[in-house]
Amino acid sequence: MGQALQRAAQWTSAKDGSGGKLEFTKINEELLNTIIKFLEGFSSKYPEEAKLVFKSPLTWPSSLTPQTMSGPGLSEKGDDLVSDATERDIPLFALKKESVAYECSAMTLDYCEQVLRAASDKKMHEVRACLEANRDPVVNMLGERFATVEGDDNSIFRFMEEITKEIEQLAKQSAENEGNTEKQQELDEKKLVLKLRLSLLRLDQQLLNQSIAHITKEARLTPVIVDGEFNILRDLSGADERKYVLESIEYWGDGYVFKNGCRAHPQRQLHGDIAYIEARPFDGNPLYITANTSGYYMNKGPDNRGDLDYEKEGDSYRDLVTLLKDKSPHFAEAIDKQEFSLKVQERDDHRVPDSKVHDVGDEDDQEYSYRQEQRRQKQIIEEPEKDQKSKKPQRKKKLEPSLKWKTLGMEEYKEPEKRSERAFKIKKKTSSSRLKSKTPLDAEDTFSESSTESEEEEEAVERRSETNADLPSEYWQIQKLVKYLKGGNQTATIIALCSMRDFNLAQETCQLAIRDVGGLEVLINLLDTEEVKCKIGSLKILKEISRNTQIRRAIADLGGLQTMVKILRDADKELKCLAAETIANVAKFRRARRTVRQHGGIKKLVGLLDCSLTSPVQHSQQMKNETDDVEVARCGALALWSCSKSRKNKEAMQKAGAIPLLAKLLKSPHENMLIPVVGTLQECASEHSYRLAIRTEGMVEDLVKNLNSQTDELQMHCASAIFKCAEEKETRDLVRQYGGLDPLVSLLQKTENKELLAAATGAIWKCAISPENVQRFQELKAIEMLVGLLNDQPEEVLVNVVGAIGELAKATPNRLQIRKSGGIPPLVNLLTGTNQALLVNVTKAVGQCAEEPDNMTIIDKLDGVRLLWSLLKNQNPEVQASAAWAICPCIENAKDAGEMVRSFVGGLELIVSLLKSENKEVLASVCAAIANIAKDEENLAVITDHGVVPMLARLTNTTDDRLRRHLAEAIARCCNWGNNRTSFGREGAVAPLVKYLKSGDDMVHRSTARALYQLSKNPDNCITMHESGVVQPLLKMVGSHDEELQEASAGCIGNIRRLALANEKARYS
Repeated sequence: MGQALQRAAQWTSAKDGSGGKLEFTKINEELLNTIIKFLEGFSSKYPEEAKLVFKSPLTWPSSLTPQTMSGPGLSEKGDDLVSDATERDIPLFALKKESVAYECSAMTLDYCEQVLRAASDKKMHEVRACLEANRDPVVNMLGERFATVEGDDNSIFRFMEEITKEIEQLAKQSAENEGNTEKQQELDEKKLVLKLRLSLLRLDQQLLNQSIAHITKEARLTPVIVDGEFNILRDLSGADERKYVLESIEYWGDGYVFKNGCRAHPQRQLHGDIAYIEARPFDGNPLYITANTSGYYMNKGPDNRGDLDYEKEGDSYRDLVTLLKDKSPHFAEAIDKQEFSLKVQERDDHRVPDSKVHDVGDEDDQEYSYRQEQRRQKQIIEEPEKDQKSKKPQRKKKLEPSLKWKTLGMEEYKEPEKRSERAFKIKKKTSSSRLKSKTPLDAEDTFSESSTESEEEEEAVERRSETNADLPSEYWQIQKLVKYLKGGNQTATIIALCSMRDFNLAQETCQLAIRDVGGLEVLINLLDTEEVKCKIGSLKILKEISRNTQIRRAIADLGGLQTMVKILRDADKELKCLAAETIANVAKFRRARRTVRQHGGIKKLVGLLDCSLTSPVQHSQQMKNETDDVEVARCGALALWSCSKSRKNKEAMQKAGAIPLLAKLLKSPHENMLIPVVGTLQECASEHSYRLAIRTEGMVEDLVKNLNSQTDELQMHCASAIFKCAEEKETRDLVRQYGGLDPLVSLLQKTENKELLAAATGAIWKCAISPENVQRFQELKAIEMLVGLLNDQPEEVLVNVVGAIGELAKATPNRLQIRKSGGIPPLVNLLTGTNQALLVNVTKAVGQCAEEPDNMTIIDKLDGVRLLWSLLKNQNPEVQASAAWAICPCIENAKDAGEMVRSFVGGLELIVSLLKSENKEVLASVCAAIANIAKDEENLAVITDHGVVPMLARLTNTTDDRLRRHLAEAIARCCNWGNNRTSFGREGAVAPLVKYLKSGDDMVHRSTARALYQLSKNPDNCITMHESGVVQPLLKMVGSHDEELQEASAGCIGNIRRLALANEKARYS
């Protein structure tokens, strides 16, 4: 059910911190009805599963009341209705009154079914409310292990394996007469869970199929589809009634095509119109047709002035042919006699655009495909004129696939050819062929790169020698060898390949020599031969020279990747290794990675990872086989590492089953295997689904173990993987449990290796988010080492170092240690930088340090507060927010805070102006800063003059609790000057504040009560509060354990009461 809710159901966007709601659409209504049918009668079909108690209750706001729900097994307790049956002292069903409405809580499907029976005609309302409150209900029912995940979900298979193992253990125990009743009961319960999970999976599948069917019916037209249908019908139009289906068909209008492909005017495009068509059938009047996104329909045609009347006439049709069939009997008869295949095929032979090879799902390719479609249409328009000039007697043409599709490698295709005496053949090409790209050059994939990739490589400019004077002798020798490759027999080819390998192929001159004389085409063509030695020789050379940026681009342009992907399924292990390594070198840029995925390379590369690491070795042959398998897996992991920089490739890897294979290889004792495996994992760890898999598949322990490796590169990748995975608390706890914090701190000593240092400090930063880890870092004296890294380090290291110090500084002893280690001056110096990520972390770290008064003294002396204030001018909202948060403790702990703030020229005006920001984090932080500034009376007077009151009042309608808390505090402080209380009332700030008392956050209650107390000193505000119903919630808060909340609530009620008494007295006096 989770997949259907996630993928098929239509949700509104989440707003103001609350989850989205199910939209009131037809597809959602059908899904809800299916779920209702599933629940109705469930207990009679599956009585045992219906009684299965959930892991946690499904809770939702209900329209039911105890009177409508009462029945056997249920008893009333005050206003609530609860079941007699309980689990862990929790009732299996409860209907509790929450303020105005009731909240329903059910822990079995049996009670869910009872709710539906009681709801009667409000069944859909109850199911909708339940699903909106429980976005993944399977988690509540069966536990976290069955949570909905992206990609393949193997949880049920692991659960079945677990049950199978327990059955085997019980069978063993019963054979040994050691019966275990408790285990048998647990096993029976697990079987019930499995049965229920399978039932829910069937429901999930039914819902998904239902949504697919619905979406298929509602397919919408696009400009490309309209143009395609129009062009086909125009090709079938002409003056001869016996030969053609229409007399003519043309677009109506001035012929202008907008950038989005539409021909309709922009004001009509708002109504979904794409184009207007005038079709002239042989048997009737002209037909004027509107092509709309919803389908084709007839319009009223041109009026007396020649302007088109857009009003719809009749029904809509899904395609143009169906509409014309309905309107013209001649068209219906003639269209069925047409033979499209021959006509289309004749044109495909000389016009098949390479651009057709692209992922259907690539969003960035849609505009590109549209441009190609426009070029194709232009050719269609021009070609009939050429055909008229060179018209010859028609002869039957053999239908066969275009050769361009063959070169693209889109399908297995073999030309009929005469076999020579030997199987070895080299297909010769002209040198001009190397200018033709075999993969689309313009189309770009949708990428989210997980590692920083040099744009220099993306925009590499091809360099060619302008003169032959300075070329070394190797350049000419390689050119001679390439000639032997082109014209020699099998033996000569192998000798030439061996001779070529004797050169230093790592030298750029040798690499470009092979390319300039056309050697790349020959080497790639050799991969299509049947001689294994030639393939191996060619791949060894390609592997070496593909380290060059220009060479790897040329290989991709010549279709080398497609051939190498095919080789991955070859039986020869050496061939597979070389192909995978070459792919790893070539797939360093976007287009190459996309080509590998499009031609099925990801699945084949994942297949290479499947090797045995634990088989017992008894003979040398077995040892060799295992070594070869390990090498194949290593090369496969190397290629996947390069490909994993693309988000879509990560998804393809997951679907192909890469995660369990990578987890298995992570336990390998071979370090050369571990480096690409961990490298791949740390690239993929930018995706949540991979982080979840790394945690649940037990890979964290192996990553921690490999932190103790002697290889810096392996340590770096392990630390980087932990850095990305430690976003989740569970992973941080696992790193600590497996002893990973100690080796991370020890890696800080390797200051020469900046990449390793950046990874280690990043991992420490994320691990320090958990207080339990902070304690261990204190014991390891990590702060002193981190402070030592604040100078003379690159920015990527500094960002992580400062981030780690900021997290560690949340503990009071660590703030003292940072000062003793001399960490405050370098932190303040970093406030003058320009790196946005670094500024965010530095401001947070300085803010945490300023919580200590002694630290604040040093920050003030170093002019740190002025630097923080200047960062409020930064254009980045994150920097603005973190700077404002840092200013708060600075004002609180400065000795003469009021004078310090006033000394900043234009500082108060600047911070008040930030209340115009649209970023809620900025607003919350600025309100907190204003609350501290307003403690000083002179500063409060200045910000009042700058218009702080109306700006704060405009923000009061927010529903964000964090902003509410600091906004209410700021209003409470600002009430202490002049007529500000009256101004707040006049600006309409009082009534919205009363709503804050309904929040679930106690801190919001406290600050709101303070604000209301201050505002209640004005009689008009008291009247507004009373009318808004403030008394009842304040009376409850008077009984709170929070003394400040008690006092403020009581004071506000007292002011309201005193005003009421004064009115009474005035009335009767």
